[in-house]
Amino acid sequence: MAQMVNPTPEFWRGKRVLVTGHTGFKGAWLCMWLERLGALPFGLALPPETQPSLAKEIAVDRRFNCATADIRDLGAVRSVMERVQPDIVLHLAAQALVRRSYREPVETFAANLMGTVNVLEAATRCGGVAATLIVTTDKCYENREWVWPYRETDALGGYDPYSASKACAEIATSAWRQSQKSLAGAQGRATPMAIASARAGNVIGGGDWSQDRLIPDCIRAMSEGRPIVIRSPGSTRPWQHVLEPICGYLVLAERLLDKSGLSVEEAWNFGPPIDDVAPVSWIVERVTGLWGNGARWETTGEVQPHEAMLLAVDAAKARTRLGWAPRLPLAEALRWTVDWYKMYQDGRAADSLMVDQIHAFESIEMEFK
Repeated sequence: MAQMVNPTPEFWRGKRVLVTGHTGFKGAWLCMWLERLGALPFGLALPPETQPSLAKEIAVDRRFNCATADIRDLGAVRSVMERVQPDIVLHLAAQALVRRSYREPVETFAANLMGTVNVLEAATRCGGVAATLIVTTDKCYENREWVWPYRETDALGGYDPYSASKACAEIATSAWRQSQKSLAGAQGRATPMAIASARAGNVIGGGDWSQDRLIPDCIRAMSEGRPIVIRSPGSTRPWQHVLEPICGYLVLAERLLDKSGLSVEEAWNFGPPIDDVAPVSWIVERVTGLWGNGARWETTGEVQPHEAMLLAVDAAKARTRLGWAPRLPLAEALRWTVDWYKMYQDGRAADSLMVDQIHAFESIEMEFK
């Protein structure tokens, strides 16, 4: 049996960490945890697109040293990188919505592929960056609609522009890592910055107000007393609380700087156990039950763009080599999420709710095989 690991405050204290996409749902949670660990988070992102916005609720631009910049603009990214001089770069900025990618394919590829390349280029040229973690998605795999979870060695692909753009980002990241090492070796230079990528499942949690995402759609409808309209009740996804993959990102970043053991410069899955890969209908039933007040749902008869029906990832490598494992069973993750929104609507400050849940998450003690 092994004990699950938490991010290490001693490692992060005083580290300069550039988070791209800090105005997004996951980026805001990541910055709050970095602050708790004693790191110095810096942000690079476009303004938040939703109202309300978690970034605005926690006053992210006043709380941290942030820059408004577009990752599609290499000059802007390099300028921020040179000013910040980060020790570690955590790249989360992206066009992250599948349905939007059908409407805006060029913008999606520009942000998710070339934006990633621009971040890698700027971090490489900066000189002082020790490690860069590229966050992609579980949807980067060539989805064969089979029941087996995808491993990191499975083929990359993508039916829709979002998934394909993230597969391209994974290929670019791998090529960048290998070519920079090869170039450094040929020139007799020191080992370049460490690079890894992370692929996470569908995240849920308090403070997400994005369009076309299941939990935010549920919260909006229930808050307004409307029925929740569901597109694909039979679609299954690897649902997990937002703190699960963020914990994985932080632990992986620590290991990227640890030169005493085996290299972790590769791709990593962070996903829930197979028992928590559930259909949309199961999620909605439990969310409406937790919300109460007569919350209900219905399906839409409108024809929808293609989205995968079956999707799961195998995180065995992260468990065995990083000591990372999911802590919150899906039912508990849903309870944490609904409780967050209810307390927020009752007047609790978003940052207070986040800090409380991060502390509770860190305090969970479990062993796993």
